[in-house]
Amino acid sequence: MDAKIEHVSVILPVSNDPLIVGNVSSRKSLKRHWNQLSRFQKNLACILLAGMCIFYVIFFVLPFNDPSRSTDAIDPMEHIQIAPFKERHERLAAPIVKEIKLTDSLANPPTEEALAKPVGQQPEASLTQLEVVHQEPKEIVDNEENVLEENRRAPLPGAIDFKGPTNDRQRAVVDAVLHSWKGYKEYAWGHDNLKPISMGYSDWFGLGLTLVDSLDTLYIMDLQDEFDEARAWVEKYLKFDINREVNLFEVTIRVVGGLLSAYHLSGDRMFLDKAIDLGNRLLPCFDSPSGIPFSDVNIGSLAAHAPKWSPDSSTSEVTTIQLEFRDLSRTSQNPVFEKVASRVNLKVHELDKNEGLVPIFINANTGQFRNFATVSLGARADSYYEYLLKQWLQTGKKADDYLIEDYQKSMRGVLNQLVRTTPNEKHVYIGELLNGKDFKPKMDHLTCYLPGTLLLGYKNGMPKTHLRLATDLLETCYQTYMKQPTQLAPEISYFNVNGESEADIYVKTNDAHNLLRPEFVESLYYFYVITGNRTYQDMGWTIFEAFNRYTKVKNGYTSIGNVKNPLNTRPRDMMESFWLGETLKYFYLLFSDDRNEIDLDKYVFNTEAHLLPVRDG
Repeated sequence: MDAKIEHVSVILPVSNDPLIVGNVSSRKSLKRHWNQLSRFQKNLACILLAGMCIFYVIFFVLPFNDPSRSTDAIDPMEHIQIAPFKERHERLAAPIVKEIKLTDSLANPPTEEALAKPVGQQPEASLTQLEVVHQEPKEIVDNEENVLEENRRAPLPGAIDFKGPTNDRQRAVVDAVLHSWKGYKEYAWGHDNLKPISMGYSDWFGLGLTLVDSLDTLYIMDLQDEFDEARAWVEKYLKFDINREVNLFEVTIRVVGGLLSAYHLSGDRMFLDKAIDLGNRLLPCFDSPSGIPFSDVNIGSLAAHAPKWSPDSSTSEVTTIQLEFRDLSRTSQNPVFEKVASRVNLKVHELDKNEGLVPIFINANTGQFRNFATVSLGARADSYYEYLLKQWLQTGKKADDYLIEDYQKSMRGVLNQLVRTTPNEKHVYIGELLNGKDFKPKMDHLTCYLPGTLLLGYKNGMPKTHLRLATDLLETCYQTYMKQPTQLAPEISYFNVNGESEADIYVKTNDAHNLLRPEFVESLYYFYVITGNRTYQDMGWTIFEAFNRYTKVKNGYTSIGNVKNPLNTRPRDMMESFWLGETLKYFYLLFSDDRNEIDLDKYVFNTEAHLLPVRDG
């Protein structure tokens, strides 16, 4: 019986507990299977098991022990080097913290004994300080908004008040400006031009051309936050005491002109001080044997020279600085700027010309035009004619001024030598004289500034022949847009003379690009403001929609390489500074309900669309 009980006591637990049975059976089964494996299979299994252990340690154990992977060490904005915005954030947040800390310390100043103690034994931060340190993100944002609102600069004496957009078309232009500005701010802040597709930038002179060119655009559109951001950058980061080669003409019309315009509109003296500093650094250009300025200067070393590619300067480069230098003198009360620029006027006035028409190159050493150079109203000569009229307007329209005499004579030369009409559709256009004598039926888009300039002259007493040419030429410029499938004009158009083309207006492949240029929109603006005819607004709206359709990209707007094919526009990944500085500004003013939003009797636009005041005498 005892033996039976002992036997049962041993057998029953094994036979009646399924878990124990299963575990024992499994151990036996696994051992049996393992013993049945070959040596190769056993080695392979060991290797796989070791690999799994190593994988687990590397990817699940080490990361938690690696201080370099701490979330506190990661700065998601580290790769974006936009110092102004980081510092702006610090300036906004710091006053809140500092004010609280200073107030708390004044109320409970620490004793010398407390300060002498080790850090761990010093009194803990007050509750007020801890609340600031542990603010929720929303509270921080709200505080920044409050500080921004409180610190918003009140209008300065002499500032002009603009009300912002008043209709849907103007609002659409503002949207385009904000879209362009957002891309520039994110990827090219402080640089010259935005590359919106590759999300980068391009520097020409390294002077923030897009930002400075945009100052008065932002101000006119009442984009105060964006204007304040740009102003802060100009004040702190726009420096001219640097080793930098710049072009006299480009920097004068864009940077000096942009700073002066911002000063006249906002009343902020800081802009004028910057313009004076830059103007002084450009003066060495005028220290040439002839008085005709050199084209380039190092604004750090103050060494001026002719362009590296030629001994000659472009005629437009040396004759399109006078509006800015005269205004700089009269605003700063320093006559030197106007004196050197006016000397260039007189020198060019005394040179021999072809019925008022000038070659496109002039030599700073000899002071003479290049022999047999092309005569054109396009590139390298265009703004010479524009500034003859606008300088006369700027100085109060004096009756005996040789500037207006030169302008009238040159327009007679245009009518007599450069104007032609196509045989079929009767498009009036302005060609060029190769070698100063051989006519070529080629017209740059740059020439489309002329209709607006002619009409502005007619408004101020020029003859009716100027009005007729302005009207005819405006229609031709419009057709250079409408005849392309994209409704965007090419850089250069050619015209049928003797049946060499089936179309009266045609485009060569190498000239089919569009750089977002403003000249035709500028002319439409003058026609609308002076005549009041809203047809010109509709023409502009058609073109604005085409820009939105074919040049707008995710991070801005881009020039394109081919206006002839809507399916293959070949984006060039470049947003020139004049897109914000000129083109969109003229669109905005063209669509204004108030034709006198800018009073043309009180201001002249320089060739970069920057506003300078008219001064009597």
